[in-house]
Amino acid sequence: MASEATERLLAKREAETVAATDADRMVVIPLGAGSEVGRSCVYMSYKGKTVMFDCGIHPAFSGMSALPYFDEIDPSTIDVLLVTHFHLDHSASLPYFLEKTTFRGRVFMTHATKAIYRLLLSDYVKVSKVSVEDMLYDEQDIIRSMDKIEVIDFHQTLEVNGIRFWCYTAGHVLGAAMFMVDIAGVRVLYTGDYSCEEDRHLRAAETPEFSPDVCIIESTYGVQLHQPRLVREKRFTDVVHSTVAQGGRVLIPAFALGRAQELLLILDEYWAAHPELHNIPIYYASPLAKRCMAVYQTYINAMNDRIRAQFTASNPFDFKHISSLKSIDSFDDVGPAVVMASPSGLQSGLSRQLFDRWCADRRNACVIPGYVVEGTLAKSIINEPKEVTLMNGLVAPLNMQVHYISFSAHADFSQTSTFLKELSPPTVILVHGEANEMERLRSKLVSSQLDAKIFTPKNCQSVEMQFSSQKMAKTIGRIAARLPKNKEPISGVLVKKGFAYQIMAPEDLHVFSQLSTASVVQRITIPYGGAFGVVKHRLMQIYQSVVEAKVEEDAADGATTGPTIVVHGRVTVTKESDEHVSVQWASDPISDMVSDSVVAVVLNISREVPRVTAVEETLETEEQKERMAQKVVYALLVSLFGDVKVGDGGKLVVTVDGSVASVDRSSGDVECENESLRERVKTAVRRIQRAVRPIPLSAN
Repeated sequence: MASEATERLLAKREAETVAATDADRMVVIPLGAGSEVGRSCVYMSYKGKTVMFDCGIHPAFSGMSALPYFDEIDPSTIDVLLVTHFHLDHSASLPYFLEKTTFRGRVFMTHATKAIYRLLLSDYVKVSKVSVEDMLYDEQDIIRSMDKIEVIDFHQTLEVNGIRFWCYTAGHVLGAAMFMVDIAGVRVLYTGDYSCEEDRHLRAAETPEFSPDVCIIESTYGVQLHQPRLVREKRFTDVVHSTVAQGGRVLIPAFALGRAQELLLILDEYWAAHPELHNIPIYYASPLAKRCMAVYQTYINAMNDRIRAQFTASNPFDFKHISSLKSIDSFDDVGPAVVMASPSGLQSGLSRQLFDRWCADRRNACVIPGYVVEGTLAKSIINEPKEVTLMNGLVAPLNMQVHYISFSAHADFSQTSTFLKELSPPTVILVHGEANEMERLRSKLVSSQLDAKIFTPKNCQSVEMQFSSQKMAKTIGRIAARLPKNKEPISGVLVKKGFAYQIMAPEDLHVFSQLSTASVVQRITIPYGGAFGVVKHRLMQIYQSVVEAKVEEDAADGATTGPTIVVHGRVTVTKESDEHVSVQWASDPISDMVSDSVVAVVLNISREVPRVTAVEETLETEEQKERMAQKVVYALLVSLFGDVKVGDGGKLVVTVDGSVASVDRSSGDVECENESLRERVKTAVRRIQRAVRPIPLSAN
């Protein structure tokens, strides 16, 4: 029997250890952007809380194939979804996820991101060349998703279901944010796309003031180094100038928002400095052109000092040498011109139409200004193939000059290594990079003596980390006003909010929490026809404090209550009638125990000496008194633990969830292999001692 109990105890301890281990395990799973660029989406779970970062599509695919691997998770378990910026590969599957899955959590992004997200996704739906059946969502889904998106300011701290988070400026594009998430004191930084270099209109990414425990960071450019900004700008303007000077056309495929505004600032300034170019038009060919510029003008204060200073004199985005072009039908394609058109990958839309029209002419040029995703036409023409397949299915020679001049606002190796060395996170997870680039970056970071574990997970491959957390409770309010002496116990209410614990006085609950106190008054009527003096006499033998209460008249009917006594200042016992006694008390752990003992005493008198007189009661022997005291102890333990039996030698045997504790009624010693149960029983015995007149019990 003992061995079985031991085995059960060991099994229970093992289960508790496994449960604690699971609770302390953090799991990070890329659902997209794992060893690839596109459909950024990272799932993170810790302490029963779940966060998802970004919700994009893969630009090289369409329909369901473009989505992250949502079927690997249960969307209904996600508490918070944080979107870093508006680019399609980070935000374009959001309407689908919000409207067509079981996700019911909360979504956050910055103000500028939300404004531009609406414009880009509406355009994405319009230009997508897919059938109605393959469409992921429609315009109405986008509109409905807007109502569910909440905004967050940079450096604003929010808390959702125990998850604290805030964000920093990430550079890259207008409104882009890096999110820091804190769960139970463990911090995770998700960079999204970021750039530590200030450009013509955006600030550089901030370095967080807190070092995270885990950094999930983009690795787009791997070990590559960007050319200095001035060198890139000169290469760009030289190519444009030389091409239009020989009568050619320059196509610049770019996102409608982001690098487009940076390049337009460069071109407008260059044209202003070269009067000989004023007769050559520059077009910004995007259906979103005017609306995009309106958004940029709205968020001038989110840009760098240079733009804000310039804005006091004139609007830097009110270009003097650049015109918008809504469609190719309104384009007078005669003579040299510069056209910036979306999308950046040349998959469809205006940029693809112009490419098909101009690709065979040697005088023309195509400038690829940023990172391009595998599987897109823009990626393939960088290698300068001899022929390309047009949208109509025909094959044409690729004679136009192709120039790759990266203005991409992603971090290069120098920025990434410096950023990580300043943060010093013990764990780094690389995402948003091609597999080979990620592996080269990992190897170079290791060789640069970065003191961190570095992971390069593929899509749906989990990274698991263990964090041991210690629970700590802080005293607050009137309890904290006095410093306790060494080993002095503190009495108060333990309040848990999220993963924070506080001990406060019940009177302070409404001040320091959203809780308030209430008193539950309980009353029980017991059949009893004997003398009330017998009850009083028995209770005085058990409790030190048994006093008679003043008999009050009921104002309603002039009736008076019967004789009344108050036990231990907590429980009121009243002779209601010749046949009944009532017991009333305000519920709390000690009062509940006292009331249980009072009820037990009254019931015992009714059973053993139904009509005993007060005179007879005084003749009770010491042995009878001791038996009564033991019955009270037994009753109190039953009220607390339920399964209490009398064992060998008169010991009380307490059984809870298969664990057994033995209480010696004469000495008060408690024996139990389960330390937790032993402490609980010892505590109960001590509380009984405080509530009851000294009984021969002294728990250790």
